[in-house]
Amino acid sequence: MGELKGKTAVITGASRGIGASTARLFAEAGANVVLLARSGSAIDALAAEIGGQALAVPCDVGSFRAVQAAVDAAAERHGGVDILINNAAVIEPIALLSATDPAAWSMAIDINLKGVYHGMRAVIPLMIGTGGGTIITISSGAAHNPLEGWSAYCASKAGAAMLTACADRENRGKGLRIMGLSPGTVATDMQREIRKSGINPVSRLDWSEHIPPEWPARALLWMCTPDADDFIGQEISLRDSAIRKRIGLSG
Repeated sequence: MGELKGKTAVITGASRGIGASTARLFAEAGANVVLLARSGSAIDALAAEIGGQALAVPCDVGSFRAVQAAVDAAAERHGGVDILINNAAVIEPIALLSATDPAAWSMAIDINLKGVYHGMRAVIPLMIGTGGGTIITISSGAAHNPLEGWSAYCASKAGAAMLTACADRENRGKGLRIMGLSPGTVATDMQREIRKSGINPVSRLDWSEHIPPEWPARALLWMCTPDADDFIGQEISLRDSAIRKRIGLSG
């Protein structure tokens, strides 16, 4: 594997789940990976596992200053940033809107929506200056379909999807490849939180219906290659059997 040889990828929410799987796969494909997450110990351990290609930068994506500092660290070490994977997200608060904690609701917006903006705002000028780059935002069916108990998650993911579309509209002519990936339900710790809540139909899905986090990682790797250029500006769904076949995923 050498699809990303010499490229530098910043991955938010890299401590576990889709983010950690993506970091491992991108490193196998030759990329330098810059791991961002609030849990410094988790990304330190992952960076040690990956080796010299990995740089762990503890970062709260809800803070633009923190994200800018992390991107600056990536650029200083590797000479630029070629790929941004906007993956960091939280599902909490899971509650009916009338009973949500306003502080927790606001934090979800800070991470799921403002965190995407902060990443884009930090890397877009850098990418334009170096002639191009790829930005992929992890979306969700919740961006387009309301679900009870998920007002913060649905609203923030809908905003992130529109932000991704706006970023593409503004920057496609400047050499930037900007897309979204809707992976469907993935077997991660977030799904365990959802299952415990019992608040909507997603919480009652059997665990066997969730795809492994390695599948979205494979999709993200493919989306960083020219073979995915036909999908620039779009949101790709891993529920689409034709997309799965094109990527080489079974099931």
